[in-house]
Amino acid sequence: MNIHRYILWFVLWAGVLLLASFIIPVILVDNDENSNKKITQDERNGIIEQENPIYVPIYLTNEKKIEVLPLERYVRGVIAAEMPIDFELEALKAQAIAARTYIIRRMVEQDFSNVPVKGAYVTDTVSHQVYISEDKLKQRWTGDVYEKNMEKINRAVIETRGLVATYEDHPINSTFFSTSNGYTENSEEYWNIELPYLRSVQSPWDAEISPKFKNTMVLSSKEFFNKLNINPVQPASTGQSLFKILEWTEGHRIKKIAIGDVILTGREVRERLGLSSSQFEMKMIDNQVQITSYGYGHGVGMSQWGANGMAMEGRTAQEILLYYYQGIEVQRVNPTL
Repeated sequence: MNIHRYILWFVLWAGVLLLASFIIPVILVDNDENSNKKITQDERNGIIEQENPIYVPIYLTNEKKIEVLPLERYVRGVIAAEMPIDFELEALKAQAIAARTYIIRRMVEQDFSNVPVKGAYVTDTVSHQVYISEDKLKQRWTGDVYEKNMEKINRAVIETRGLVATYEDHPINSTFFSTSNGYTENSEEYWNIELPYLRSVQSPWDAEISPKFKNTMVLSSKEFFNKLNINPVQPASTGQSLFKILEWTEGHRIKKIAIGDVILTGREVRERLGLSSSQFEMKMIDNQVQITSYGYGHGVGMSQWGANGMAMEGRTAQEILLYYYQGIEVQRVNPTL
């Protein structure tokens, strides 16, 4: 009887020790990732790049050379360049997934558009998505600020590692922009290509929190007409009636506008004048034109300030993405791409 009891106790303790051998490492990992213990940048690089052999060749515009980076390190540089560091973590994570999706789609489709040299999929400019190197970040942020900011960006990358947004199992064209006018835009209203996941949705957060929501510029009438490349309207025709909006987009931006006898698209006016948005108001005051724009960027896809507003309300990165990109899924990328 005593022997049986000893055997039973031995089996129980052996089971406890065996279970602990699995549980304790997990506890240690969780505590290590969520504690205040400092981890070196090299260690973070290792965490970010493990289990993901995908490499991204990018063209560095100023250096005029191609640099090849591990996918997740490239994503980190895009987050740092494209989104304010003081944004909520979930917004940064949404940006990480959008940035990763953008480059993966180009690689899958072998899309080399707007790249000036062979051998790279993207540049480091707004022609694609802006990327900033670690060396330049060390110049921007110094000392403890650099460590603190990189820790936050690293977390956004690590917690989303390998995740992309897909539509019917294909990486989407995950466009994003700074600030909406209160709505995002249908893709065909800006790029003449209709994509089912780039639909207009309301984005009320931008007006409340974005410093870029409203922008005003004043141009002389001569500069105004020169930039638009149209003939100046005679002074007798000037006044607010000079500008007549003919058609609106679903995203509440100007689709067509008449300036005098000339009809232009809202995008044409925005790009020629360098406006922040294609929703704008114009007034002729004496010999000047005052133009007030609402929102900042093309308006298609994810609003970054809107994403931050959603994150401030407690929404997750996935909820943000599913809202701005309609009908998508968030999936893990195939590392054998």
